[in-house]
Amino acid sequence: MNQSTSSTEVELNGSEPMWRTVLAGSQMLFVAFGALVLMPLLTGMDPSVALFTAGIGTLMFQFVTKRQVPVFLASSFVFIAPIIYSTQTWGMPATMGALFCAGLVYMILAVIVKFRGAGFLHRLLPPVVVGPVIMVIGLGLAPIAVNMAMGKAGDGSVELFPYIDSMIVSMSALFTTLIVATFGRGLFRLLPIMAGVVVGYIVANFYGMVNYQIVSDAAFIAVPAFVFPELHWQAILFMIPVAIAPAIEHVGDVLAIGSVTGKDYIKKPGLHRTLFGDGIATSAAAMFGGPPNTTYSEVTGAVMLTRSFNPMIMVWAAVFAILLAFVAKFGVLLQTIPAPVMGGILILLFGSIAAVGLNTLIKARVDLAEQRNLVIVATTLVFGIGGMVVGNGEFSMQGVSLCGIVAIVLNLILPMSKTAANDLHEEQEVVEDLVKHAK
Repeated sequence: MNQSTSSTEVELNGSEPMWRTVLAGSQMLFVAFGALVLMPLLTGMDPSVALFTAGIGTLMFQFVTKRQVPVFLASSFVFIAPIIYSTQTWGMPATMGALFCAGLVYMILAVIVKFRGAGFLHRLLPPVVVGPVIMVIGLGLAPIAVNMAMGKAGDGSVELFPYIDSMIVSMSALFTTLIVATFGRGLFRLLPIMAGVVVGYIVANFYGMVNYQIVSDAAFIAVPAFVFPELHWQAILFMIPVAIAPAIEHVGDVLAIGSVTGKDYIKKPGLHRTLFGDGIATSAAAMFGGPPNTTYSEVTGAVMLTRSFNPMIMVWAAVFAILLAFVAKFGVLLQTIPAPVMGGILILLFGSIAAVGLNTLIKARVDLAEQRNLVIVATTLVFGIGGMVVGNGEFSMQGVSLCGIVAIVLNLILPMSKTAANDLHEEQEVVEDLVKHAK
């Protein structure tokens, strides 16, 4: 290696000392940790299983993409509401079977992208479809966050803690998260969720909300409580449309990490490989009872700050996650986090999901003065937030799955004005150009 080789090139080629790679891997897991375990705690899953499946999913992704993309995969927040509903309706094994099939949808899309190109996704799922669906995901979850912040169960049916105590705890967690997200610097800026959990947990201790007895009773080392999937066609039909939004977001994630590292991952290893990697990671997680996996923007930010471009770092992060999953006391300790702590953080988190949907419409300059666009967005929002149910008994659809189908169908059947058609054509050209020349 000559002297002109930059440190960045060294990192990209994976030539840094092993100890540095291992240390960086533990740091990446630390960055993703708060968001990683929050999702299973909300949906009734075992956080130790989530750690295990995040590790397994990341290893599979790295294998599929030939260890070329420095990303870590973990719990996807988009699936929170659908998982809660599906678990209450059909049970956890059936929900896992449905998530397994959602992963298959990713893989099918990956095959289509390989032969049709990435522009296919944009044509089928333009911003006017994806934006309102993402907004429904965030706004539909809002009552859960508010109920938990006030000391109730997510559905508001039971009061778990006194209202005043709960509000103090939840607001301490919320304001800490807000402050760190807004004023944090360096790596600390990437840890708003973890900071909020830590402060909220400390305050909750003062109000006697934390029960450490279950931690004392737990074994130190134990196999995580795996749940194996069962195929239930109603749950499958309910869950499959939910995969639409994260599949579209995946393209943005790949472009983002490419812009950080200066590499064109759309071309090499290829969007079809990264999308297939997400799919196989999601299906693999469902085989063990873990939440669906997706690429993490927090980790992308950490890669940018630390200039750690070696994908082997993510492999080590995955190994640490798998090992930590077998420390049973740690998993049980996570389950002692009181509802008000999570509720405070979720107020910001779920609102942020809705804001992402809104930003999708704004960045794409979707003209809501155009009647066609207004009809799609308005119908999708009211169906989702209002709780519209189509059908009854075994053949009913509602929530995100219904909204996704309605938005896609309306987009396909409603005629475009010439101006809108020209705008859409320009958008597609921009997307295809980005895909070809991503930096």
